[in-house]
Amino acid sequence: MIRLPIVAALLLAATPLAAQQTEAPPAEASAAQPAAEAPPPAKVWKTERVKLQTAEGPIVIELDTERAPITSANFLKYVDQKRFDGITFYRALTFPGRPDLGLIQGGQRDQKKLLPPIAHEPTSKTGLSNRDGAIAMARGAPGSAQSDFFIIMGDLSTLDASPKDPGFAVFGRVVEGMDTVKKILAAPVSATEGVGAMKGQMIAKPVPVTTARRVPK
Repeated sequence: MIRLPIVAALLLAATPLAAQQTEAPPAEASAAQPAAEAPPPAKVWKTERVKLQTAEGPIVIELDTERAPITSANFLKYVDQKRFDGITFYRALTFPGRPDLGLIQGGQRDQKKLLPPIAHEPTSKTGLSNRDGAIAMARGAPGSAQSDFFIIMGDLSTLDASPKDPGFAVFGRVVEGMDTVKKILAAPVSATEGVGAMKGQMIAKPVPVTTARRVPK
């Protein structure tokens, strides 16, 4: 949070001079205090928008192409080559008693449509965070991310990079359609499907993404 300095106004009191048989002249008006300088305007980062049309409604994502250039460029390749058409959101991670917290995951499951893995862009480098509306890459080891991504609801900044953990690379945020994300997060999951930590998180009827297209500027 940016803290602006507090400027205290100084009030100058004029004391009349004693005079014999003459009135003291009016006190001169105190000099106007200089106005506090306005803070510099916030930097506007370069972005691109993509619309995911899902069976539950649209999701518009703003990609941070300047702060996360590698990850954003990879995502746009999948979009421009229509490799995301027909994918599904197949995972919904929720927390008991916290309907406002979790993530949904989707991506290309067809090995023939996958592009090569990309370098990891940690949040410690980009300045982005795994918080409400963020989109980040799913991965195994750092540098193994390909197409799978997840969208966050609530504060999951524990997924950010730390000195001991490279975290998950955030590369944008949802600007329209968090209501759609919420619907997908609430979808019924299978109690038996999924491997390891993902068991019980697989959506029983994965939600299709019919198209993924850039939003014209």
